[in-house]
Amino acid sequence: MKKLLLESLAASLLLAVPASAFAATERLSILSNGEKVGTVVVETEGDHAVVDYRVDNNGRGPKHREDLTFGEGGVPIAWTIKGTSLMGGTVDESYRWSAGRAQWISQADTGSARAKRPPLYVVNDDSPYAIWVYAQAALAQPDHSIAVLPSGKISLEKLQTLTLGDGAAATKVTAWRLNGVQLNPSYLLLDKDQKLFALFGPSADGITIREGYEASVPMLARLGGELETGRALDLQRKLAHRFDVPVRIRNVRIFDPETGRLSPLSTVVVMRDTITQVIADDRLPAPEDEVLIDGEGGTVYPGLHDMHSHATLPSGLMYLAAGVTATRDMGNDNSFLQNLLSQIDSGQVAWPRIVPNGFIEGRSAYSARYGFIPSSIDEALKDVRWYADRGYAEIKIYNSMNPDWVKPIAAEAHRLGLRVTGHVPAFDTPDRVIADGYDSIAHLNQLMLGWILRPEEDSRTPLRLTAMSRAGSLDLNSEAVQKTVRLMKQRGVALDTTVVILEQLMMSRAGQVPMGQEDFLSHMPIGFQRYRKRSFVTIADKAQEAAYQSGYDKMLETVGMLHKAGIRLLPGTDDATGFSVQREIELYVKAGLTPAEALRAGTLGAEEFFGRTDRLGSIAQGKLADFVLVPGDPTKDIAAIRRPRMVIRGGAIYFPSEIYSALGITPFTTAPTIRAATKVAERDGGGDAVGFGYGEHVDED
Repeated sequence: MKKLLLESLAASLLLAVPASAFAATERLSILSNGEKVGTVVVETEGDHAVVDYRVDNNGRGPKHREDLTFGEGGVPIAWTIKGTSLMGGTVDESYRWSAGRAQWISQADTGSARAKRPPLYVVNDDSPYAIWVYAQAALAQPDHSIAVLPSGKISLEKLQTLTLGDGAAATKVTAWRLNGVQLNPSYLLLDKDQKLFALFGPSADGITIREGYEASVPMLARLGGELETGRALDLQRKLAHRFDVPVRIRNVRIFDPETGRLSPLSTVVVMRDTITQVIADDRLPAPEDEVLIDGEGGTVYPGLHDMHSHATLPSGLMYLAAGVTATRDMGNDNSFLQNLLSQIDSGQVAWPRIVPNGFIEGRSAYSARYGFIPSSIDEALKDVRWYADRGYAEIKIYNSMNPDWVKPIAAEAHRLGLRVTGHVPAFDTPDRVIADGYDSIAHLNQLMLGWILRPEEDSRTPLRLTAMSRAGSLDLNSEAVQKTVRLMKQRGVALDTTVVILEQLMMSRAGQVPMGQEDFLSHMPIGFQRYRKRSFVTIADKAQEAAYQSGYDKMLETVGMLHKAGIRLLPGTDDATGFSVQREIELYVKAGLTPAEALRAGTLGAEEFFGRTDRLGSIAQGKLADFVLVPGDPTKDIAAIRRPRMVIRGGAIYFPSEIYSALGITPFTTAPTIRAATKVAERDGGGDAVGFGYGEHVDED
């Protein structure tokens, strides 16, 4: 009887406790290319939440624990994050609002602000749950937008409602787009209780979804593609300017990558996507039925190339704004890239030209989830043929590939007319992959590791980057180094360098603006700014800091040595901002190339590698109109390439100032002065006639 009374009393007490006081657990899976690579586990009790976030993909991934206390309007009043970041660096961040004062400490900065009510703080090391926190705070506002700390504003946009799952598991969710945190928007699904159901994008890479609904990932990738494509189409219609009449660009000096010199003041005439005239000392009146653009003494040069990119749909506009008109995609979600190539070919979306590489990885605990991961050599050869049938230019081999498979894969690729590139697989060497058929090597560190690592060391881990701290003691005149250089020269093996991403990793220091990003970072969304101002590697002491500096210096010395040895250098970034391409060219100059030599490598040199110099790579009559207008003379000061005023790609004219404004970025330059053709309308990206629409850029005279 006593036991029954106690149970009855306990039941009565439970009924009296608010539901919000019970502990609740949310579990989400993170998938990439159809495979689970991480988890998010959220434990919530009342106004308190603890988040465990873990990712293991490609031998790396963030692993940290968040502790949040929520206040008014679902805005955190306390938030701590502890663990490790993408490359294993320490994460130790804290935020607190109390008595009208907000204070925070992170790798990016330390600060405080007065606020009568809890403001929304954007963390330095976020997670899918953090994105949900931001969305919830914006959703609580009448206009779905909210100011954030340390600075900026974010907004939430409702898109559509749908149902995921079948039968009893069917769940009605709403799709939202969150803008203003990072460079690209985030797409979320919220359920009827506004809980996080999924975080997704336009590919199957890195989709977060509620546990038990993983089968919906392909559909979410399609939805993400549709939503982001709709946004891209709107931006293309707004930003791509096309004309049915010649466009005459006057008062410009033309960079010739063959000679490395600039022309006298000249005129370039473009009709649709072709350069029809290059005129020196043009003194005739401009025809009134042409569009006239005044270059004001600036320089035009062929569009830059990113020879190591991984395309995303939003990155196209960023590339174009930076003067990048061609890329080499070095591995992607295959279905996403195929769809993107079709969209680019049809002119639907703004993007540089893409030369696609087919990604093939070996199976291991460290596998990268891109492209194909064959389980046998026969499967690998079948994958090569799949890529060949779809017009891919190269096969890219990755870290976990069986070294014994490289030679037959390369032979099959060559038989089908494809080149071979990639990382040096773990426990393999640069000399062997060159002998086995590599036509180029991806990343400077992948080459240098062959001279640095011991045979038993595993380059599938972050060691492939952190071991560069040992490079300072490397003797570039040693036989091991020079043997590899001789092999590269004998076989015509190129190197896509990606020096810029190595700089960002090796020289990153908490609280500091990264080297080479001083003039653009403050223009970017707050989340992007804060993430870049952090250490991506662990700096334990002064000796380790000096080792990374020494390794960085040796890296630049190696680039200079390879250039002098006649090795073709292909500027690449492994990034997608466009700014990084500009910095890669600058680093070539820092390594000892002249500005003209560096600019040649990023323009004509890349097209020589592609075999397209008959139509691209220089500004000449009959070639395709892919070029950039900048103020100043980049052959004297390579930093001039950081200020494009106009970019032409495939007959479409883009003004970077317009692109940046549309993407929520403070512009760096202004558009040139334009005179519209008399009684001639502009065509938008879809080809329909519309008003000229340039506002202050139009010279009405």
